[in-house]
Amino acid sequence: MKHLYLLFFGILLTFGSFAQTNTSTKLTGTYLGMSFERFVEKVESETPYKFFYKESDVENIQVNLQASNSEIRLILDEIFLNSGLTYSIDSSKRIWVSKGNRILIDFPEEYFKIQERQELLVNAGDSLGEFEKNKRFVIGKASDNPESSTAVLSGVVTSIESGNPMNGAVVLEKVKYTQVATDRNGRYQLTLPKGRHTIWVQNIGGFQEQRQIDLRGDGVLNMSIEETIMSLDEVVVSSGALSNINKLDMGVQSISIAEVKRLPAVMGEVDVLRGVLTMPGVNTVGEATTGFNVRGGAADQNLILYGNSTVFNPTHAFGFFSAFNADIVSGVELYKGSIPVNYGGRLSSVLQVDPKFGRKDKIGGSGGIGILTSRLSLEGPVGDKTTFIVGARTTYSDWALKLLEDEADLNGSKISFYDVNFNVQHNLNDKNILEFSGYLSQDDFRFDPDTAYSYKNLNLSLGWRHFFNDQLEGNFTVGKDGYQFGIIGQDNPLNSFDFGFDVNQLFARADFEYRKNSNHIFKFGIHGIQYAINPGVNKPYGPESIVIEDQLQEENAREISVYFGDEFTLSDKLSLSYGGRYMLYQMLGPMTINEYVDGAPITESNVIGEKTFGKGENVKTYHGPEFRASARYILDNKSSVKIGFNTMRQNIHLLSNSSSISPTDSWKLSDSYIKPQTGGQGSVGYYRNLANNKLEFSTEVYYRYMNNLLDYRSGAKIVLNDDIEQDVLNSDGKAYGVEFLLKKNTGALKGSLAYTYSRSLMKTSDEPSVEKINDGDFYSSNFDQPHHVVLVANYELSKRINTSLNLNYSTGRPITLPISKFDYAGSERVYFSDRNAYRIPDYFRMDFSVNLEGNHKVRKLAHASWSFGVYNLLGRSNPYSVYYVPEGGKLRGYQLSIFARPIPFITYNFRF
Repeated sequence: MKHLYLLFFGILLTFGSFAQTNTSTKLTGTYLGMSFERFVEKVESETPYKFFYKESDVENIQVNLQASNSEIRLILDEIFLNSGLTYSIDSSKRIWVSKGNRILIDFPEEYFKIQERQELLVNAGDSLGEFEKNKRFVIGKASDNPESSTAVLSGVVTSIESGNPMNGAVVLEKVKYTQVATDRNGRYQLTLPKGRHTIWVQNIGGFQEQRQIDLRGDGVLNMSIEETIMSLDEVVVSSGALSNINKLDMGVQSISIAEVKRLPAVMGEVDVLRGVLTMPGVNTVGEATTGFNVRGGAADQNLILYGNSTVFNPTHAFGFFSAFNADIVSGVELYKGSIPVNYGGRLSSVLQVDPKFGRKDKIGGSGGIGILTSRLSLEGPVGDKTTFIVGARTTYSDWALKLLEDEADLNGSKISFYDVNFNVQHNLNDKNILEFSGYLSQDDFRFDPDTAYSYKNLNLSLGWRHFFNDQLEGNFTVGKDGYQFGIIGQDNPLNSFDFGFDVNQLFARADFEYRKNSNHIFKFGIHGIQYAINPGVNKPYGPESIVIEDQLQEENAREISVYFGDEFTLSDKLSLSYGGRYMLYQMLGPMTINEYVDGAPITESNVIGEKTFGKGENVKTYHGPEFRASARYILDNKSSVKIGFNTMRQNIHLLSNSSSISPTDSWKLSDSYIKPQTGGQGSVGYYRNLANNKLEFSTEVYYRYMNNLLDYRSGAKIVLNDDIEQDVLNSDGKAYGVEFLLKKNTGALKGSLAYTYSRSLMKTSDEPSVEKINDGDFYSSNFDQPHHVVLVANYELSKRINTSLNLNYSTGRPITLPISKFDYAGSERVYFSDRNAYRIPDYFRMDFSVNLEGNHKVRKLAHASWSFGVYNLLGRSNPYSVYYVPEGGKLRGYQLSIFARPIPFITYNFRF
């Protein structure tokens, strides 16, 4: 609402006409293609007139006229012609706009004096706390810096419910669309012309608030807004209608834990990763897979961060469940286009999962009980300065294996997991905050009684946030990340074995943000990682085992990166972001490596000796720069174009010859023969809001190049290979595509439609090479799926009942097939096609769910809800892979499907 629509419709409409007050003030100017709000701003800045109106009444009014010493009422008559709007002008040059009949303007003389006394004066540096949105606030002092026509408005946006800062909330001056998103501390800063403004603030879940201000000088405006009013914590994917056009970043998707929409997910779990998979450019090679693929990249090319900690395996039970408990997550951002300069180390994308910290007002909690899993979290304050949140999940899902297609072969199978999160935040004072985050997970499963698998994640981090002043902030973090995997095989006591590997890293980072003004935001810092990897060890298990212990040598390395970046606003329409990182990587001893004939293929026959390095001795050094650049140009209030380019480096590789990440896959550091992966991406996008911001449309075109990717020789040995460099092939890759996204964020029907056309290709680059895949030509990578369509729809039948539908289609992934057989040296051999020359059948799945809310009374012991649904509603047998078994002297093919029938789920959720 502009200024104040006094008494809302209060001292309301009288029938008939009222005489208009004549005035000697006249207008001269050109107003072409201008919104009514912009027209009002110009008139108010040039004349004594003040307008009062309801924004929804004038949102479709566009001004197109030229005035030459014209009276205001003649101009308004032309603007409101055939619009259904009328106006009244009082003796104090206040203009009252309304629908239908004119507003009574015979107000008591004392009324406006009362209104003026309700104004609140705020000097620079003062804090407001909570306040009502129908008051007007005078910010700053006119005597401060009177020669400047602009002033800086800053402050903190917090949640009314918990008191915690709100990250990613959009603060917007709506006439010129000057806007900024709050940082993780809820802070924002805007430079605006002095005068009256309507400030809007919207959290990423869609709740909006507004504040009326009179900006006279630099000042502080703190705002508390609603975070959620419903009982469910659900995943909503949203880029935010207000920031879709104006934000500088492209190729970024934000995910909020909110209450409006539920994505039907396998086993009924609220799943952050499945929310990511509804976005264009993001796909997975099949159901129950651990990783996801972004714009033609491999699954290990995604940096997955929980806070500042790296999560190496983001799922439970071979991908059936996400590793992230939605009750302990405050928000998620996926960067797949313009990667921020403070992130590095992976080639494709960054998935930033922000941990949630406890509420400050009281002890509370949430949880859920389903047919497969249960979860419980508790949060609240400890004294005046400390908050905590702890959450745990577990499963009792062994019966779910009976729903798999090969249930007859899975007798004795079991699946179990648990995870625990613990986050603590302590406010030392206004300038210093300490944060601790911990995550522990354990998975145990078996597909037959004789073989047991297990893996676990461990992430610990301690952070110190220091505000040097209003402009400079520093974040200092240390931590440890670990991932372990193990197999115990007991099929035969003589051959019983205990196999395992682990990857560990210690990290330290210092990140700084300097807001020189609203036109410049500088980011700079330094990151360090110390890697320690046990690539694999196989030991005898049990007293009767005759297995000989085999252990690969440990790998150690260090990685140091420095970075600097600047977000630069040149004008209201044009903004730039640029910067760079420089990365130094060193492989360290102790280590013994093979030496090969110079210039010859790396094979066992070309080994000429060994070279040994002592502990801490430098084995191999790689270093190089990474660049970031992007720009955004606003075409008008409804559309913008963006362009971006970035380069990346990756020093750690996943050794896998399958299409998706498997827990048996191991990690490998770059060494003398396996080089760091490098690559770059360029992208261009067009963004437009339609139907008064009810619809968001965006399209992006991208091209990626990649070097030093790993592929494998035919018959390569991946596990426990001391000389893995002899079985890998260095490859180059390229990926390109176009993405479309249409979203509806308002009304009873909400949802999104995403379509992606993309290609991902590789070719052998080794020169000389012991083997050239497909004669050295480009071929489809394992995750090349050209067409991908996702439809998500949520229909609100009432405030307590809503339904959700999810449709997912993608082209079948590439495979290599046996195409003939022949006799050679008295033996029958199989001849295979070119690598990845064929495809499995296309993938299609439909999911459906119904969510039932309890009543929304504020004062209740607990708020509850139910979720019912069916995963794979049509029971389609989507192929995960094709495999061949010799039967009766013939090679017979079979199709493996993970979920070949509908899977119902029901979950009871509660919050207190």
